[in-house]
Amino acid sequence: MTAATTTRHAVSILPIGGPTALVDIGGLRIILDPTFDAAQDYTGHDGTEGLKGVIRTEGPALSRDEVGTVHVALVSHDHHIDNLDTSGREFLGTVDHVYTTDLGAERIANGAIGLEDYKSAEIALPEGGTLTITGVPAQHGPDGVWQQIGPVTGFVLSGDGVPTTYVSGDNSSVEVVRGIAERFPDIAVAVLFVGGAGFEELADGVYITLSNERALQAAEILEGATIVPVHADSWKHFREDTDDLRAIFERAGLSDRLRVIDRGAQVTVAE
Repeated sequence: MTAATTTRHAVSILPIGGPTALVDIGGLRIILDPTFDAAQDYTGHDGTEGLKGVIRTEGPALSRDEVGTVHVALVSHDHHIDNLDTSGREFLGTVDHVYTTDLGAERIANGAIGLEDYKSAEIALPEGGTLTITGVPAQHGPDGVWQQIGPVTGFVLSGDGVPTTYVSGDNSSVEVVRGIAERFPDIAVAVLFVGGAGFEELADGVYITLSNERALQAAEILEGATIVPVHADSWKHFREDTDDLRAIFERAGLSDRLRVIDRGAQVTVAE
């Protein structure tokens, strides 16, 4: 009797700008935090009152039409314009499966599903098998700040023949990453929202996403995982870029694990 074999599914990633990226796993096209608006100043927009510099400095590498069919949207949170803008919110109406926070699901409606921490959903893969999407913790800033900013979620994508993939969302906490790694010790790809985001008006400019130094610490916790940074371009309040991130990983001897992908380019990061 011949033993059953499990189909191996490659993971490819195409950054579009800011936190937005297309992830393809086994033919399933997944968009992260869709943002398709043109460059503009959002100061005073709903959810940005009191914050200066909520400015998109460049538009997306691909338009909504150029992205084409998307099967799943993973929205780390819906209440910040740099993670779900006007065009992105409209785009969700074309996507069959939308996962986000519980509160975000109420606001997005149209069948969006909220994933509490470690709650999972399953989606069939076009190439065969099943993808499990699990909501995982994310902390949008230090204690005393993230509670004011509102709930955020990350995601872990897994399944038979699927390289386990972690999507951090707007998480700033290395300890949160440590807890996720303990639950998912086989993470092969980590899409980290970096950029060291922050505003001077918000608790003296503390980081509300991973700084480059914290991204390195996260990589050290996620032993062996390929690190793909997003959320480091296209917005004024992203205070660190991937050039410095490359230098930090090089000094730590981890350059071989960092994959900085140009906007608009699709790269296979795990097979």
